[in-house]
Amino acid sequence: MTILGRITLRAVSLKWVSRASFSRYQLSFSQPIKRSYKSIKMGSTEDKTSMARGSLIVLEGLDRSGKSSQCAKLLSYLRSNGLSVEAWRFPDRMTGIGQMISSYLSNESQLDDRAIHLLFSANRWEKRALMERKLKSGTTLIVDRYSYSGVAFSAAKGLDLQWCKAPEEGLIAPDLVLYLDIPPEKAAERGGYGTERYEKLEFQKKVAEYYYALRDSSWEVVDGCLMMEAVEQKLRELAMNCILKCQNGKPLVNLCSGI
Repeated sequence: MTILGRITLRAVSLKWVSRASFSRYQLSFSQPIKRSYKSIKMGSTEDKTSMARGSLIVLEGLDRSGKSSQCAKLLSYLRSNGLSVEAWRFPDRMTGIGQMISSYLSNESQLDDRAIHLLFSANRWEKRALMERKLKSGTTLIVDRYSYSGVAFSAAKGLDLQWCKAPEEGLIAPDLVLYLDIPPEKAAERGGYGTERYEKLEFQKKVAEYYYALRDSSWEVVDGCLMMEAVEQKLRELAMNCILKCQNGKPLVNLCSGI
């Protein structure tokens, strides 16, 4: 084939690809947008630089599932291995917003369901900049509750799931979510149950359903009914694997609304 013939054939091929691509592009906008509520996270293009950093490890679960105890044990273990680690929890009741949330949770004040949801989200947002600095400086954060709790608890009240997710968009996505799986009935048998607003069995059952819907690839489900030592060992293994990945340059990404 002559050079001119090859050029002509190439031009025709490109023209066909261009038309096909345009057709697919046009088709994508002619179809209804499907929204998935099984994922709350998606990679952001904001921070794709490869660098050694700390890990954002979140513990989630129903009330009285053992999160706080396991956070403390994991913190102690990681520090004993020479790692820079801090324990955080949400809501952070030390801030002005956190004090409003604390008053609500202890039944000392009343707020509209949407208003309290936005306060929970704002409480996470007011810590975002510090969280990013800590992670980039190499400090791993062990966080007791995060965005998934906010969404699951508010959706369990009957609020629209996508509406509940929207304020979380742009927060830092966890590198690992450790979900302590325990039947609501078992959690209700544990000491101190019922002292706060949300500690009601039927409500916790609904929360568990939304937690299940929100699971994504960052989640590891751990049987919270195992002996405490067995749970502790499993969390250690998962956390150490996650920390190694982040030290090897896993980029930070942000949460999105799941659209």
